Order: sequence, then C-alpha cells, then structure tokens
Amino acid sequence: MSQHEIELILLRRWASYLSLPVFLVGSSGEMLYFNTAAGDLLGVELDAAGAMPLAELEAIFSTATVAGEPLPVEEMPIGVAALERRPMHGELHFTGLDGVERDVSVSAMPLQGQGGQNLGAIAFFWESTAG
Repeated sequence: MSQHEIELILLRRWASYLSLPVFLVGSSGEMLYFNTAAGDLLGVELDAAGAMPLAELEAIFSTATVAGEPLPVEEMPIGVAALERRPMHGELHFTGLDGVERDVSVSAMPLQGQGGQNLGAIAFFWESTAG
C-alpha cells in the first residue's frame, strides 16, 4: 500500500488479524486489500489477484442476486458504499476465481477520514449457509 492514508494502513493491518472476510477499496474504486479469509471465499490469494477495480467486480466474479439475476457493481453493497457513500447490507451470488459458486451475505460501509475525507469503502462478508 504505497502512500495511503494512515487510516487505510491501520485498517489493512487490523483486517489481517480477522477470520471474518474483509474487502477494502480505495476512494478511486481500486481494490486495496482483502484478507486471507476473503481470499478463501474469492478463490484467490491477494498476491495472485492482480488489479480488481470496483467497476470490474461484476465481470471478474459473475455476480448475481441469489435469484440468479445479474448484479451490477452499482447495486452490490460494496458498490453502494463506495459510489453512493452510504452503508448497505445484501445477499449475492458469485463465482470465485477457483470456479466455486457461492452465496454470501455482505455488509459494506463508506470510509470517511478526518475532515470528511473520502477514503473508500470496506465490506465484511460471509458465506450463506441457508438455501
């Protein structure tokens, strides 16, 4: 993480200790970090992930509603948090880069630094066990 705000550096460090999957995007919509638990669900390790711009998540993971309708990034919780600057919780279906299809619950919120600075957004997610 080169030259990012201290809040993002500290969030990344904190997330690295959690067993709860965490995904962090910057204010420009770029993927900054996801922890090991998130990598397990996404089917890829952070070092192997490469660039994952927010705008491309729909295509990268074939995201859909749990009913199977295509889900554009603007309607995903992380997209709403990053683009509209408001929190959102939702359910979605996606295919990990390991080819495994998963249903997940996601809670995302915008990140605001000191002085109201837009830092991006953070999402917490877990695999659904029902259905």
